[in-house]
This record gives sequence, structure tokens and C-alpha cells, in this order.
Amino acid sequence: MAKIDFPEAIKELHNELKKLPGIGPRSAERIAVWMIQSKKANPLPLAETLKSASAEVSLCSECGFFIDTKGCAVCNSIGRDEGLICVVEQPTDILPLERSGVFSGYYHCLGGKLAPLDNVTPDDLRISQLIERVKKRNSPEVVLALTADVEGEATANYIAQLLESCNCSVTRVAQGIPAGGGLENVDDLTIMRALQGRR
Repeated sequence: MAKIDFPEAIKELHNELKKLPGIGPRSAERIAVWMIQSKKANPLPLAETLKSASAEVSLCSECGFFIDTKGCAVCNSIGRDEGLICVVEQPTDILPLERSGVFSGYYHCLGGKLAPLDNVTPDDLRISQLIERVKKRNSPEVVLALTADVEGEATANYIAQLLESCNCSVTRVAQGIPAGGGLENVDDLTIMRALQGRR
């Protein structure tokens, strides 16, 4: 007896959904079947929206944030502090900083962090573009807002060394114990940073 399986179109949809972050094989299968079977799914507008977003959205060549046909909302905004550049790993890291309303400078997305085990080297990141931006500005402050893990620390230290020859100051965002968090749930690196950054 032949083995029964989904039609090829559902299997292809399942395989594409599996590639999305946070979606495993079982979830991808459920979503694929729901999109085909449910009257509420309406997948054609979703497909059109994905196609349109893929065609219209790219990354700003200056800061690395998402742009559309209107240009970069960050680089084109008026009243930002020319003397501040905040370095982040990904474009999505900009939004929490912006929503806080505290930072008024410009951003620079690296596109990741150094990870030798994953073959991510300085050439894979937007580090040379950062150096060029810093050199064009008059004694800016470069704020490193990278993840407090081994790769983030290595990336921050590497960038700080490169910037020593530039006319700028380099600072790091404060790191420490989150509000409402107890010491028993905090890792060693966070405790070290909290003690180093005490006021």
C-alpha cells in the first residue's frame, strides 16, 4: 500500500514555513494546513503583502535601518544630535531605543556580531562603514549597545580598539540587574557588569 502524504503544494508551503525563525516542523505543518483549509486564512493578501514588502523594503546604506521608497526615517529626521552614534547589532535593536525617547543621536547597525565559530568575521559586518562615519564627524561619541554575551563583548572590544585612532570617545550602555530581578537568577557576566557600572 502506498504511503499517503500531503499534496506537493502543501509540502512546499510547509518547507518554506519551516525556514521561519521560531517555527518548527509541527508548527509549520499546522500553519500550512490552516492556511489552505480555513476560510479565515485568506492567504492571497498575505502573499501579496510579503511580495510587496520584499520588493519595497531594504536597508539604509548609511545606518543600516529599514527603508522604503520614502528613504530612511532615522537619517532623514531633523534635530538629531550629530555628535552621537549608537552602534547596535541589528536594525530591530533601534526600535526599543527610539521608543524609550532617551537617545537623540544617530544609529549604526553592524548586521550581527563577531562569531568565529559561525564564520562571522569583521568583513561580514558593517564595521568599516562605521569607522568612515566616525571620521567624517567632529569628535563624536560612539555608544556601543551590543549584546552582553561573549560575542557581543568581543565585538565591542574589537570596535573600541579600532576607534582608538579616531578622534572620538567610546562608551558602553550600562548593563546590570534588571528592575525587580533577584541575584539568584542573574548570570556571572551581568553581575560583573552591574558591579563595574555601580553609581
